[in-house]
Amino acid sequence: MPALTGLRFWLAVWVILHHISNKGMMLEAWSNSLPAPLSRFMHSGFLAVQTFFVLSGFVLARTYAQTRWSRQSLGRFFTARFARIYPVYFASLIVISPFMIESMVKATWSPARRATVLTDYLLVLQGWVPSLNVGWNTPAWSLTCEFFFYLCFPLLFMALRNVRWFGALPALAVAVVLPMTLDRMGASWTWQPLFHLGDFIAGIAAARIYTMLAEKRGWRRRGYWLYLPAIAAGLWLITHPDTVKPAGLDVGTFLRVLNVAMLVGLALSGGWLAKALAGPLSDFLGKASYSMYVLHVPILWWTGRYFVHGKLHPPLVIGAGIYLLLVMGASALVYQRLEAPASVWIRKVGQGFGPARRASARRL
Repeated sequence: MPALTGLRFWLAVWVILHHISNKGMMLEAWSNSLPAPLSRFMHSGFLAVQTFFVLSGFVLARTYAQTRWSRQSLGRFFTARFARIYPVYFASLIVISPFMIESMVKATWSPARRATVLTDYLLVLQGWVPSLNVGWNTPAWSLTCEFFFYLCFPLLFMALRNVRWFGALPALAVAVVLPMTLDRMGASWTWQPLFHLGDFIAGIAAARIYTMLAEKRGWRRRGYWLYLPAIAAGLWLITHPDTVKPAGLDVGTFLRVLNVAMLVGLALSGGWLAKALAGPLSDFLGKASYSMYVLHVPILWWTGRYFVHGKLHPPLVIGAGIYLLLVMGASALVYQRLEAPASVWIRKVGQGFGPARRASARRL
């Protein structure tokens, strides 16, 4: 489903634009000078993370659709998920390490506080705790969510793998109301993985909806009947958030359903947009989008040091353009030289500790 891979790139770009349009950042003045709907769109890139979560559930449910879960397959699954997330994340910590050391030295923290912050970063626990008051790599909270989703996936998937419409639609309804239910129950909003679990469940339900629609000949290559209205409605809500205030709901509640329609439609393919997202360049950039997402804040620290606060002072909009090119170039290189090879290597190492290796060790 190459259109979904291409979509990941544009979602990552949206997140990056959001971060460099914030207060004091390179595109703040420029983004604020735009017409109000465009300015709101620029500042709403954080909503792309919700789409990433739905996409994660969708892709995993499709990838493991025929898997028979056992101890061995579970081991391979968790090894693959670790290989997907951690190598690039660890590389981001290396990139940002000089700033981490500076912060730790200057901060008036106790040794216990320093140890806690480092532990949260190394073990990717940021999504479970209140703000750490360090901006070393702020998007990492979403990786905490992903690791939690991976732990939940086998059970969620077994519950939903063969459901039809009377199972998929109630699951989608649960996904929509889950964050509101948790809020009513008094759950802490610092527990981000719990509040975003609904997005992941929506993605698994979307995979079932896609399977059922793909079985019907009339839907093949006609996904534009779903994704075009979903994108149009989503853009309207994002740029006109006051529309949903009378309902007492937030934009994210509606986007959860619209994301499902968009992803199912793009997976069914058809139309110029799906074709453009499935092109070779979009496909490659989509594959490198995870590196873009994880590395863009660490690279922003270095860009800020030399282009904003350092001796180099290009116009801020030009500096933002240079920064975006640096992020895309570095991410493409990291994807080819680190992310993909490390994933293959870790999976092979994980297989080496499987049942066959243990049985061999016992014989010895």
